[in-house]
Amino acid sequence: MTGEGVSDAERLDRVFLARVLEPGDELGGRWLRELGVQELVRRCSGHGPPLPGASEKRWAGLCARAGRADPEKDLAQAQASGARFLVPGDAEWPGQLDDLGDGRPVGLWVRGKANVRMWALRSVAVVGARACTEYGAHMAATLAAGLAERGWVVVSGGAYGVDGAAHRGVLGVGGATVAVLACGVDRPYPRGHAQLIGRIAEQGLVVGELPPGDHPTPSRFILRNRVIAALTRGTVVVEAAYRSGALVTARAAQRLGRFTMGVPGPATSALSAGVHELLRGDAVLVSDAAEVVELVGDMGELAPDRRGPVLPRDLLEPAARQVLAALPGRGTAAVDEIARGAGTTEDDTVGRLYELRSLGYVERHGDSWKLTRQAMISVSSDRRRS
Repeated sequence: MTGEGVSDAERLDRVFLARVLEPGDELGGRWLRELGVQELVRRCSGHGPPLPGASEKRWAGLCARAGRADPEKDLAQAQASGARFLVPGDAEWPGQLDDLGDGRPVGLWVRGKANVRMWALRSVAVVGARACTEYGAHMAATLAAGLAERGWVVVSGGAYGVDGAAHRGVLGVGGATVAVLACGVDRPYPRGHAQLIGRIAEQGLVVGELPPGDHPTPSRFILRNRVIAALTRGTVVVEAAYRSGALVTARAAQRLGRFTMGVPGPATSALSAGVHELLRGDAVLVSDAAEVVELVGDMGELAPDRRGPVLPRDLLEPAARQVLAALPGRGTAAVDEIARGAGTTEDDTVGRLYELRSLGYVERHGDSWKLTRQAMISVSSDRRRS
């Protein structure tokens, strides 16, 4: 349980503080920064004056929590569930979390064999609505699987809906995924995802700030989202209503200077309204994994150009296409009429018509020209598709 540069005593003190301070407590983070771990533990344990800035009620609550804290028991319970406790200074500590400033986690409980720091360096968050549509689940799973196949780690919250679809999409292709929980990592939540979270712990990583056995609360879900945003290079939102925890993650990513992306949905869908609001701001529209990687990846990881199908007339030179387009869909036309329609000279038109005849597009009828039957079908099809 020891790490480079971190003493057993400091690790134990941080386990203690993880039980006393709530996730994202910036005042607690300031105490930790200004007083140091040892002094903060000493004060919370009733030795010394109350902490600066803490109200009488707050101080009483902290002391009560400190009185019940048992860091040795928490470490033993974590080890029994296959979890470890990382702290700043460990070789495995993901440096991105330091961007949270005083809101940085006191420590991180981790289940899984992979190296958190290494995985976080090449990771993307995929989040969205719990009550997602079939479209949302499909897009989340497909996008997450595509990211995994490109060597990216997909981070999400382990919840129902988009989160679960993203995790399953990665697991389905044998990729790497991380679930960031708002409860103890030994206590999977939601209960219906116990098996999924177990699979993630075996194939990927399950992480969280809360000590073993701790339960989730609405505020803990919200604060958990800042960890998802900080761990990753960017956040993709797939379906989110105006009031959605996924938008909290996206806004946290924006504050941290991370990339924020959204997958658009139907204009009439309330579940995509929050995503569309993001896209009207600074978020970037993405539709697949290649577009996500182009944004968050290294230079040169470009998405392929988006093009429609190659139509027969696309293979012609522009001048020949103009002459072809000037012929009527049915019946014949004289050279001067075709030239006017194509905006060129009659001599040039005659040359282009003979070129088109050699390719099977047109045929001559006396002094007039008309489309061949095959060309009529082709041009008609092209016009419908263009």
